[in-house]
Amino acid sequence: MPTAECRPLAPEAHCELAILEFVKPEPHFTPDELRSLSLQVIRESPFPMLASVDGDEPRLRPVSPVRSDGFVIYVASMQSSAKTLELEANPKVELCYLAPSHDQVRIAGIAETVDANDPIRQEIWDANPLLRAYLKVIDNPEFVLYRVVPRRIRFMREWALMYHEVPLAAQG
Repeated sequence: MPTAECRPLAPEAHCELAILEFVKPEPHFTPDELRSLSLQVIRESPFPMLASVDGDEPRLRPVSPVRSDGFVIYVASMQSSAKTLELEANPKVELCYLAPSHDQVRIAGIAETVDANDPIRQEIWDANPLLRAYLKVIDNPEFVLYRVVPRRIRFMREWALMYHEVPLAAQG
């Protein structure tokens, strides 16, 4: 819980003329703690927001990732969707995960189209009954699978208003 501190505007000022500052102690995390906390937020947040760009306009929508391998996130889409057109024109994206605790993880990266011959596509297909029910066959021309490869990962503790850089590689 933030604490209030009374700071008079001038030496002769009274407390009722003071500025109240809410001070929240800064947490200090090791790189391994940041990775662990961030992965926990991803596990707790089934519907992150995906930001992309449409020309010079930002676009934001909730998505339901079909797989997460650490910080590499897989998102399915439809060939006919606006999202697919946006990502073809500019594959730079950001995923924002918000846990029930209000901890937040932001993954900025590149949305790569997963090739039809990539084995991960079959693995995701086999593990996802909703994809199979909706698209019927894996080679449905509407099925597009994106792999969001992170370039930057940031973690923020509940409303701390300060992001911590999360290492892309595991610490050893």
